[in-house]
Amino acid sequence: MENLKHFLLALCAAAAAGFVSIIFVLRWVLYFKEGLAWDGGLAEFNWHPVLTVTGFIFLQGIAIIVYRLPWTWQCSKLMMKFIHAGLNLLAFVFAVIAMVAVFDFHNAANIPNMYSLHSWLGLTAVILYGLQLVLGVGMYLIPVTPVSWRAAFMPLHVYSGLLLFTSVIAVALMGITEKLIFGLKDPKYKDSPPEAIFVNVLGVLLVLFGGLILWIATRTSWKRPSDQILHSLHTNGGGEDNSKVTSALSQLPDGSDAYGAGDARKRSNKSDEQAN
Repeated sequence: MENLKHFLLALCAAAAAGFVSIIFVLRWVLYFKEGLAWDGGLAEFNWHPVLTVTGFIFLQGIAIIVYRLPWTWQCSKLMMKFIHAGLNLLAFVFAVIAMVAVFDFHNAANIPNMYSLHSWLGLTAVILYGLQLVLGVGMYLIPVTPVSWRAAFMPLHVYSGLLLFTSVIAVALMGITEKLIFGLKDPKYKDSPPEAIFVNVLGVLLVLFGGLILWIATRTSWKRPSDQILHSLHTNGGGEDNSKVTSALSQLPDGSDAYGAGDARKRSNKSDEQAN
């Protein structure tokens, strides 16, 4: 991998920001709030930020960059597709449970549902994320899907994935700010009590995590090599000839397969590689 040290630095920074964000959100609900429970009260509502940060943000971020991890390049592309889809499915399950927690709490407390911009955008993000997951599985995990459809859908799949990830973080920032404004009474949010400062730092960590994930996901030099390059490297032991092959292939503007493979499977892999 080109600039491996830079990649590892960005990856470690992203992982640290993500893990610390999870610790912060747990600390928030366990220390400043009423803890966690499933009883229709405030403790049930607290599952909403915990599951959103843990699943909808952290797991989704890992799913976005999983193809870029060089120690996974020995795995087949099909295996990586299943891992990518599995992480996204788990993130979606977390997001749905987080939504259920909010509706249960609101219904038990006679609070109107879906009145804020945060709720509108949050529900929209969950629905679109589910649609993205279904279309992704249909396009790239079902063998009968035409290769031309995969190639045509790939740019939209990549763009919508990054857009949804960014949107979820933005909606989460709206949510924690809304919770602080409504929840802090004495002292108020504007007076910067310890809880407000603590949660503001959580918001900064989420932005940092999102920025690092987007940076890793958009560096073309950190893309997973094509299956043909990886096969050549494993077969020949990664010697000088392979370095030359890799260098030559990396110069292709679209990352396409220089071996000229004409069967449908290789064309499918070629279209998939543009996303990773």
